[in-house]
Amino acid sequence: MIMREDLENMSLDELRDLRKNLDRAISSFQDRKRQAAVAAAAEVAKSHGFRLTELLGDKVPRGTARRGAAARSDRLYVNPDNQDETWSGRGRRPRWINAALDAGRTLDDLAG
Repeated sequence: MIMREDLENMSLDELRDLRKNLDRAISSFQDRKRQAAVAAAAEVAKSHGFRLTELLGDKVPRGTARRGAAARSDRLYVNPDNQDETWSGRGRRPRWINAALDAGRTLDDLAG
């Protein structure tokens, strides 16, 4: 655990690195909680004979798979290793997209 004295003895670069790591940890935590909530909601919808997308329509939560060409065209793809890196799906694919595809992921896996 970092104590106040530790923070006061850190350089500006060290503090910025710490903040960046904290921001990533918070974002990752929020994403995991959101995915768990969506999965639970999808299970409830399924138990009633529906898909979550049927119940929510255009209000599908971020990070859930949507079907159809219209939904695909307005997608934003997010680098799971760096949430600041995104791709609209237009233009040249970024390196992180190509690396993820080479590693066996699909574009649906990267949809944000």
